[in-house]
Amino acid sequence: MPEQANRLLASYGRRRGRKLRTSKQSLVDHLLPQLSVTLPESGHLDLATLFPGKSAIWLEIGFGAGEHLAHQAATHTQAGILGCEPYVNGIAGLLKHIEDHQLAGSIRIWQQDARLLTERLPDASISRAFVLYPDPWPKARHHKRRLVATAFLTELARIMKSGAQLRLATDDEDYCVWMLEHLLTHPQFTWQAKKSEDWLNPPADWLPTRYEQKALTAGRVPTYLNFLRR
Repeated sequence: MPEQANRLLASYGRRRGRKLRTSKQSLVDHLLPQLSVTLPESGHLDLATLFPGKSAIWLEIGFGAGEHLAHQAATHTQAGILGCEPYVNGIAGLLKHIEDHQLAGSIRIWQQDARLLTERLPDASISRAFVLYPDPWPKARHHKRRLVATAFLTELARIMKSGAQLRLATDDEDYCVWMLEHLLTHPQFTWQAKKSEDWLNPPADWLPTRYEQKALTAGRVPTYLNFLRR
């Protein structure tokens, strides 16, 4: 797996923050191994075995501290959700939500680059995908690290079912424009917005996160983009 990761430019920043409290470190040590995704040596991941009894598989890339992912799992119990996040402190946050709300049957965690996971997912296997507040890499020389780009959108299109939702959010105006430029020209996605309220207001089942509140406090305005896989 390290050899696979080396061929990709990282689309995320740091992997670890402050030292975890004892209780959260215990979750990382004992609960995380039970929920971590292990890729097969060849072929595609067996999602039916990973999520027995679930009628839909969703994907969230970059789940931060896990509030939104846990909320979606608790609200939509029919779905099994794959969560991708390399930041250990964020993983610990999600594990706390999983423990508190008994969500272990609905969530599995991938700790490395999301692209290593998506390339091993079966065609047309994902019913909804979230890419929420990805690192905007604001400097022009770093734009090549932005996750939302043509190659990755093509890979998402491969694994998403026809009619599946792709939800994105960002509080960076330049990255919002970048996202729209890449998505509106991609042949497999259709923007669902009809009026400005559609991208200024979050979806009905949205859960505001601490990150989002910080952005609002700092004067940054989030944009919510909803696309459908054709």
